[in-house]
Amino acid sequence: MREKIKLISTGLTKEGKKTGTFRTTTKNKRTKTEKLKLKRFDKRAYNTETGKSGMHVLFEEGKI
Repeated sequence: MREKIKLISTGLTKEGKKTGTFRTTTKNKRTKTEKLKLKRFDKRAYNTETGKSGMHVLFEEGKI
C-alpha cells in the first residue's frame, strides 16, 4: 500500500533559517518502514562555497 509523504528540506538560507521548501511523494510502507531521506535540489538553500542560492540538500520525511 502506497501512502503520501512530505519531504522537508534541511537547507538553510543566507540568514541561517530553514528554507521551508518541501516536496510530496509516495512510499510503500510495507517495504520501507524507516523514515525516507533523499538528496534533492533546493533552489532557496544558500551555498556558502559559491555565494549563490541553490544547491543539493538532504530532504527528510515529515508529517503531511
